[in-house]
Amino acid sequence: MPAAQRSNITRSLRQFRNRLSIVRAFRLALSATLITQGITVMVLLVIAALRRRHIYKPGFPHPRFAQVQVGENTLQLFDYGRDLYNAMLDAIDHASESIYLESFIWKDDAVGQEFKKRLIRKAAQGVAVYVIFDSFGNLVVPHAFKSFPPEIHSLEYQFIRRPLHVFDPRRYSLDHRKMLIVDHTIGFIGGYNIGSLYATSWRDTHLRIEGPATADLAFSFINFWNRFCKEGESIKQEVSRKFDPLIRLQGNDALRLTFPIRDMYIEAVDRAQRSIWLTNAYFIPDHILLGALKAAARRGVDVRILIPRFSNHIVADWISHAYFTECLEAGIRLFGYSYTMLHAKTCTIDGQWSTIGTANLDRLSSIGNYELNIEIYSAALAHQMQTLFEHDTADNFEITLENWRCRPWYTKMSERILAPLRFIM
Repeated sequence: MPAAQRSNITRSLRQFRNRLSIVRAFRLALSATLITQGITVMVLLVIAALRRRHIYKPGFPHPRFAQVQVGENTLQLFDYGRDLYNAMLDAIDHASESIYLESFIWKDDAVGQEFKKRLIRKAAQGVAVYVIFDSFGNLVVPHAFKSFPPEIHSLEYQFIRRPLHVFDPRRYSLDHRKMLIVDHTIGFIGGYNIGSLYATSWRDTHLRIEGPATADLAFSFINFWNRFCKEGESIKQEVSRKFDPLIRLQGNDALRLTFPIRDMYIEAVDRAQRSIWLTNAYFIPDHILLGALKAAARRGVDVRILIPRFSNHIVADWISHAYFTECLEAGIRLFGYSYTMLHAKTCTIDGQWSTIGTANLDRLSSIGNYELNIEIYSAALAHQMQTLFEHDTADNFEITLENWRCRPWYTKMSERILAPLRFIM
């Protein structure tokens, strides 16, 4: 074999070994990262389990709000679960034609049982009752509770329904929506699931609507039901809707790849001139929304963000910490709600615009799950939202840049380890 050919072979073998070494090093680094992240997550979960005994207690302060008129619709804001459930059950009891109930979580406890009992009673009276609940969200709920008498039409939404759905990214979406529509005239929408824990021990926000805007909620429910129900079980009733410049329903539709809630937030933030007061359970925004919030603060807008000091998902808490430094450096004020679990998903801007709904500010809600948010142009409602925000932040912990930079080194290290997970949450 000629020397030149041997030299080429040797060079090729050396290059192959170098590539192999690079691949091996990459795999080792990736494995080490995943193992470190796994250990960190396990430690945090243990901490969360121990901490859960001391938080989520009933008795947190909550104001009550009067109804406000917005165009042809009457709106009422709820920030306490027991009050909300009483209003929902009252609406169910007075139903004469139809009841549509959709919930991500519906627990088998005293509150959950009460809702089920009232629905069964109305169905026996001839009212058309339809319920939707998410299969994954209710994995730990006993099967017996999820079974309904034949008078009630029920849909347990499953994100993977056929083997081929495994290969379709659009199918990996949960039904995270929460709403109730009675007789197409009264509607409820917001962050509250159904359960005793949420009745007294979680701080959330929901909205009651009475008037023509409820038709949009009914249409959204019927559209979702008809898409995923069994053949021959579709709802035939037509919904008469009209444009309303003061109240608009925005819904993420994973199957259609339409996610207007994120765009709604970005557009509203970009328009803000005076104030942006935002409350969210899991603050893990994408870089465009985060950039819009930072830009607003830098142009002099009073940007305040309220999040739970300790949420029910401790890993999400620590991932969200990756954003705190740049938020604080941009002039955004951050508050941690300490009374109990804060689960609300709301925002109010410039004393004019507000949104209440089911969507968190994370990727699962922004470009993943089925979600619903309602946006309202009303100074009266915005004033109530501002009052609620001031009430929530009055005696709670504000995170400043100075104290944030002084957190322990092991906390900073753990946050850096978990920071890459923000791209999948």
